[in-house]
Amino acid sequence: MRRLLRKKNVVVAVLLIIGGTYLLTALSQSSERAHGELSWQADRRASKESWVEQGDFLPLNVSYKLLAGAPTAQQKYLAVGLSSIKRKKGSYLVPTLQSIFSQSSPEERASMVVVVLLADFDVDWRVAMVTELKDEFLFELEKGQLVVLHVSEELYPPLTGLKRNYNDAPDRVKFRSKQNLDYSYLIHYSAGLASYYLQLEDDVSCAKNFLTTIKKRVEEQEAKKATWATLEFSALGFIGKLYKSVHLPLLSRFLFLFYQEMPCDWLLSHFREVMTQKEQILLKPSLFQHMGTFSSFRGTYNKLKDKDFEEGFYINPSARVYSDMSTFQDHVPQLAWNAGEKFFWGRSPERGNYLTAVLSEPAVVTDILVETGSDGKDLLESAQVELGHGVVTIEAEQSCEVFQSVGEIINGRFEMQGIDQKYKNASSCLRIHVTAAQKDWVVVRKIRIATKPSTPP
Repeated sequence: MRRLLRKKNVVVAVLLIIGGTYLLTALSQSSERAHGELSWQADRRASKESWVEQGDFLPLNVSYKLLAGAPTAQQKYLAVGLSSIKRKKGSYLVPTLQSIFSQSSPEERASMVVVVLLADFDVDWRVAMVTELKDEFLFELEKGQLVVLHVSEELYPPLTGLKRNYNDAPDRVKFRSKQNLDYSYLIHYSAGLASYYLQLEDDVSCAKNFLTTIKKRVEEQEAKKATWATLEFSALGFIGKLYKSVHLPLLSRFLFLFYQEMPCDWLLSHFREVMTQKEQILLKPSLFQHMGTFSSFRGTYNKLKDKDFEEGFYINPSARVYSDMSTFQDHVPQLAWNAGEKFFWGRSPERGNYLTAVLSEPAVVTDILVETGSDGKDLLESAQVELGHGVVTIEAEQSCEVFQSVGEIINGRFEMQGIDQKYKNASSCLRIHVTAAQKDWVVVRKIRIATKPSTPP
């Protein structure tokens, strides 16, 4: 009987210990739930195309808390990653997300997923931010176009006693080291979500239809049959850097292994070289602009801007450009139409000279921008901007049978939006028509148009 009682007491004691342990665990977990934060783990769909993932080499053991939204089962074309922390002065995350979605068409939004890592360990801030994101982007969250994550502090390696390379202050070393880990976890999660991955920061604005431009640039790069690991759509920091998703498991581990050695943008240049891409591929115009006024580190003033950013006019439709103006060296007319730094440079134009772009496919023109001159010189002083219809071939050039004036170039510049409200029919040509001779040479730096498909009758 005593033995039986003793056994019962032991069983009861064990059950009490187990129950107590469970209760303590539940209480500790509920401390965050009390703030309204979701706490289940998010499944990460790793890209099995990578040899790293196929053999489970270099395991990166990290679990994610899914705070809002969930990715769809269908793989997208583009995953856009942002990491955000609590700032001492202001917050730019919501305006950044607004820019991403508002500058994209419904078709583009359906082809991408935006992944936001709330990387601050302040629970109250995270809860407030998730609430704001749910209020502002409910549609995108429900459609799987926006996913919000968090990684617990205990899953981070040491952030104290770090190496002080470059004689950086300890707080600076801690900030940039944690940032490397934030990006590592963000990239690791995003590896299986899309074919390509675009890294942004949480304080940027986007060019109109940036995804369409990225897709076109990728196609052009792939056609060259040249090795590439990184395409850069901004010259600034870790903004606008595009990667193949198959490389993300390696990139994630690269940032993790060397997290305390140097800032992330320096590590990225080394990653590109390790992946056998020798030269930087920086594509212009830039598609992303830094808009933050205050840095996420110490809240210091930050006036960094990308001089090559173009917000309104992203990339022209395919066209061939002709001119009867005498061209200087290799500054041919086509360069005024193409994206980039190059331009058309012609000798002193005469009345009646022209520069005509003939579209490969007729389209309804909605916006036009023409910029001439360089540093206040070589401006086109007198000219009209015209739209044309009915393509004809005259000798070796193409043009249009009929032109109608849209407006005049003033002080070397022309810009007009909403053109389709007046000129509703599809156009095949855009012509800059010189209306008065000038002694100065002329530089046409930029012709940018926006179009929409013509509606059949």
